[in-house]
Amino acid sequence: MCGILRNTNTIDQFKELDKKQFINQLGHQDLKKYVYYYWCAFPCLCPAEEFTLNSPPVSLGNSWNSQQTKDFLTEYDRFQTSQGQYTGYFLVVLSAEGFKVDSLSSFSQVNVENSKVYFGFADPCTLDVHPGWPLRNYLMLIGYHCAHLQNIDVLCLRDRSKDGVRDVSHSLLMSVRMSNVRDLQECPKCVGWEKNEKGKLLPRVVDLSASMDPTRLAESAVDLNLKLMRWRLIPELNLEKISQTKCLLLGAGTLGCNVARCLLGWGIKNLTLVDNGKISYSNPVRQSLFVFEDCMKGGKPKAETAAEALKSIFPGVNARGVSLSIPMPGHAVPDSSVNLVKKDVEVLDELVNAHDAIFLLLDTRESRWLPTVMAAAKRKIVICSALGFDTFLVMRHGVKTKSSSQTPQKLSMDMVIPGDQLGCYFCNDVVAPGNSTKDRTLDQQCTVSRPGMSYMASAMAAELLVSVLQHDEGALAPADTSAKEENLTKDLPCALGLIPHQIRCFLSRFHQVLPACRAFDKCTACSDMVVNSFKKDGFEFLLKAFNNPSFLEDLTGLTQMHQETMDAEVWGFSDDEECSSIEMT
Repeated sequence: MCGILRNTNTIDQFKELDKKQFINQLGHQDLKKYVYYYWCAFPCLCPAEEFTLNSPPVSLGNSWNSQQTKDFLTEYDRFQTSQGQYTGYFLVVLSAEGFKVDSLSSFSQVNVENSKVYFGFADPCTLDVHPGWPLRNYLMLIGYHCAHLQNIDVLCLRDRSKDGVRDVSHSLLMSVRMSNVRDLQECPKCVGWEKNEKGKLLPRVVDLSASMDPTRLAESAVDLNLKLMRWRLIPELNLEKISQTKCLLLGAGTLGCNVARCLLGWGIKNLTLVDNGKISYSNPVRQSLFVFEDCMKGGKPKAETAAEALKSIFPGVNARGVSLSIPMPGHAVPDSSVNLVKKDVEVLDELVNAHDAIFLLLDTRESRWLPTVMAAAKRKIVICSALGFDTFLVMRHGVKTKSSSQTPQKLSMDMVIPGDQLGCYFCNDVVAPGNSTKDRTLDQQCTVSRPGMSYMASAMAAELLVSVLQHDEGALAPADTSAKEENLTKDLPCALGLIPHQIRCFLSRFHQVLPACRAFDKCTACSDMVVNSFKKDGFEFLLKAFNNPSFLEDLTGLTQMHQETMDAEVWGFSDDEECSSIEMT
């Protein structure tokens, strides 16, 4: 056996060796991968002159009658019971008195003239007319110690069960012509290295990680609930599509932590969290991936800490945290910071491009603008969630196709809006997103919500994504609304139920509605004018949007629309809540 020899120069070093730490290190080195290489050898001696068969082997069932077989097994069992351990080589003597099974050492006492002697051995082979490899060494032993024997009878005993019943009928009987091995001057050549599964003389490999590695065991256990769901309730559930979806979570706070936990439960293993904040003392009670120790010494970065927490919950997750500030319209960029902001934009663009679904879970309205533009340009799935005090919004953005720019048909109350015509988070706004934290006190800048809101909104966001993934049309799934009573009973195209555009909950009345809206052709985030300008001018376009509050309104035609409607009526806009409302004045 291979091993490691650890040598110390002095007895003192030997005594001072931390033996517990040393053996733990070796154990981790040898076992952490749970993959083992092994190569078995079964040494077989090869005489210069091969043994030959006098006649082809015959089965025991065709040579002995049932009574003889029964008598032999009774005597064989007696012999094995009398031995201290199982004996694989033995003598079988058949005389007028019946069968006698004994050890090989009793051969000199056997009356071979009045008896039939079989040299028996436990045969591991399963081939019909070929004995197993132990017979080669057995014959060498017999030929060396019983050189006077020219021919012998061999019993290849195959004592196995068939259909739960003991059966030895497929054992073999054969007559062998012996060769001269007594005069050998040296040990004959040996063979016996086992070939691998490809028939080559190479070692075999066994991977026990599925049954020994805790991480693999956890993966199997995590998937069990989902597989039971598919097996018992939803046979058409496509778990592979869910698990392969790469999710980008922008915001690692209250919503981000809870959404990540929900996605983990659905078997999504590729998660990237983005945030530029640090964990404060008020966070752990509301943000489920943080603990008190994370707040110490100024607080750990939220994104990286959340990713590490996900790995501690389930080591099989591919979680990554990125500390990043997302540039926002209305937040002017000084000349000294242009290069830094440009780098942040490039990092965000790479992240959006590398993921399949983007969650907008940020604190302010304007922080959602840039990822909305990027996702619209790259036609990514976007799930947006926003909290008020006792209200929340969860919605999916429409994903436009080449035909989306065509003039859509007129809306009616009972019309279902196609997925490529659905609006984004900004489509209900008729002003450009601005700095919502300007001239606000610190307590006004924080989102103040009822504690249960984030859990409800996060669960809805995760479930909405999974439902979209399970729909035949994916992100292009049309929007169902609660306005249709037949939705409660009709057959739905998705295995998980209907696919809404928006979910708006009013917790003070424990009420929920599913509105839908068409994309606004003057939207400051997803309209063709904005998306095409971003594709064409890139960062130069973004810089104008960051520094000039009226740039997006002028570009999309909102400024002209305001001027045309100014004489007719005046609109007032409230930014007090994430789920804002438009009031007539």
